[in-house]
Amino acid sequence: MWSALTAVAAGEAKAVVSGGNTGALMAVARKQFGMIEGIDRPAITALWPTMRGRTVVLDVGANVEADENQLVQFAIMGEAFFRALMKVEKPSVGLLNVGAEDLKGHELIRTAARVLREADPDMDFKGFVEGNDISKGTVDVVVTDGFTGNVALKSAEGAARLLGQWMKETLTGTINAKLGALMMAPGLRKLKDRIDPSSNNGGVFLGVNGIVVKSHGGSDARGVASAVNVAASLAKRPFQNEVASTVKTVMDRRERLGGGVTEDKEIKAAVV
Repeated sequence: MWSALTAVAAGEAKAVVSGGNTGALMAVARKQFGMIEGIDRPAITALWPTMRGRTVVLDVGANVEADENQLVQFAIMGEAFFRALMKVEKPSVGLLNVGAEDLKGHELIRTAARVLREADPDMDFKGFVEGNDISKGTVDVVVTDGFTGNVALKSAEGAARLLGQWMKETLTGTINAKLGALMMAPGLRKLKDRIDPSSNNGGVFLGVNGIVVKSHGGSDARGVASAVNVAASLAKRPFQNEVASTVKTVMDRRERLGGGVTEDKEIKAAVV
């Protein structure tokens, strides 16, 4: 890991792809690259298959907790990352919450939402989204803390495995089912490819001043290739300077607005 990251830091390579220990990779990346100016903590992304294509979810494990400033930073990084990877000039962004209404959730996430609305008018911020909105593809970028994001990711992976197991049992349970499965083979292969974690492998470390892609340690050749493709795509369109510039602009604008929010005690008292 150290040698690979050193090669990127020295300009001998453009990106790092590793299947090694996530914590060690993150620690070495921060040591070798440093953080993007204005970013407090790194975040790990996940590419989530959806009804509309793919959605980026972050953070999915780097930070157990995140305050409102860090959620705002995650949103800015996620937007720039999606634009660079998917070549969408104005990705839509949402904050993961227990409901889509403005009064839902704790004060921290409502504060982050108000900052994004008031201090980053250039962002296509859609407000709050719920857990089922991730798979719907309601927005391009879903922002949350690492605890919530990791639970959501592991739950989705478990549900996909359960569905796959049920399908296998159903399609191999009887002779007629096996014959039906044989006739549906092309469609089943397409479905398998779509839900195969290998096709969406590659969690990017956002916030460090370099391109680092974490591959699942148990990935097959297809999964590693997917992670390498993500790294190659990002290397063609570095976005670190864009993130630093946007964070500075948003935080300066928030400061001019007097901190970005005013405490609404009546609303706060009404929300539990």
